Amino acid sequence: MTRKTLILLATLGSAALLLGAFGFQHIGGLLPCKMCLWQRWPHAAAVVIGTILLLGGPRILVWTGGLAAATTGAIGTYHAGVEWRWWPGPTSCSGGGTDLGALDGGALLSLDTPTGVIMCDEIVWQFLGLSMAGWNAVIAFGLTALWILAARRA
Repeated sequence: MTRKTLILLATLGSAALLLGAFGFQHIGGLLPCKMCLWQRWPHAAAVVIGTILLLGGPRILVWTGGLAAATTGAIGTYHAGVEWRWWPGPTSCSGGGTDLGALDGGALLSLDTPTGVIMCDEIVWQFLGLSMAGWNAVIAFGLTALWILAARRA
């Protein structure tokens, strides 16, 4: 495969994952947690980088595309580990993140509950034993390999 074909495949791969995430959100009703959103940004960067490269941008950007794909893969791996309770997640979106010492008596008696907080440590969808975060990691590392192959092509 040519470098341009590899870049095209990697770019389309990140675009497909972004479209899938938006589809799950807007069509399937599965709202993203904070770490889900973190995983989207590197894919968006990879799409922009790939587009620039396909339009004749500087070759050094190929490595940057690979870094973007590897970054979302790493975040996906971390997120999947949080979901499987292998390690703790951010306290702002994982269970056990409430600091009870910071609550006063009025807050403890309040009937107002936080709304719209999507927990990062709950698996809301999975296929073949992997959550969306897990699939993002697997596919993103595959896309990273495409970027590396593209960078090494003459």
